[in-house]
Amino acid sequence: MTNEPDTVYYDEMDSPVGTLRLVADGRGLREVWFERERHPKKAHPGWVRAAAPLKFARVQLEEYFAGERQHFELPLHPVGTPFQLEVWHALGRIPYGVTISYGELARRIDKPLAVRAVGAANGRNPLPIVLPCHRVIGADGSLTGFGGGLPTKRYLLDLEDRIARGDLFG
Repeated sequence: MTNEPDTVYYDEMDSPVGTLRLVADGRGLREVWFERERHPKKAHPGWVRAAAPLKFARVQLEEYFAGERQHFELPLHPVGTPFQLEVWHALGRIPYGVTISYGELARRIDKPLAVRAVGAANGRNPLPIVLPCHRVIGADGSLTGFGGGLPTKRYLLDLEDRIARGDLFG
């Protein structure tokens, strides 16, 4: 991205899981919002709606939903605490089509006793899909909370499982 870092851009795109709102600044993609967020958000009045600055993210998300992309190569600029950023960075290292528990995620950041804090940071992930918080599930294999709703989480996991197995027809 070549835009000024202080300018925040947003736009919307259609996806198989509903409308997604993309938010970026000159340093990278900051947020992806679901149409039906568990904690609804609104665009800041100073943000600029523009499609061109978000094309880089839209193209890769479209490729992901088409089963053509398993790893995002986007400049990212999520805003959070150092602990949240550590958890979000670890989310980005969960392989496509693989699920792990919150406990495993806590172990991966060398904080095995911080399972609840890891869960809270996971729940505040501003870049779902791109930083795949949907790949984190309960220790018993159950689906747990997801900002875009459990049907969306199930859809994303099923999509990845199908593509990882090579089943292009679903």
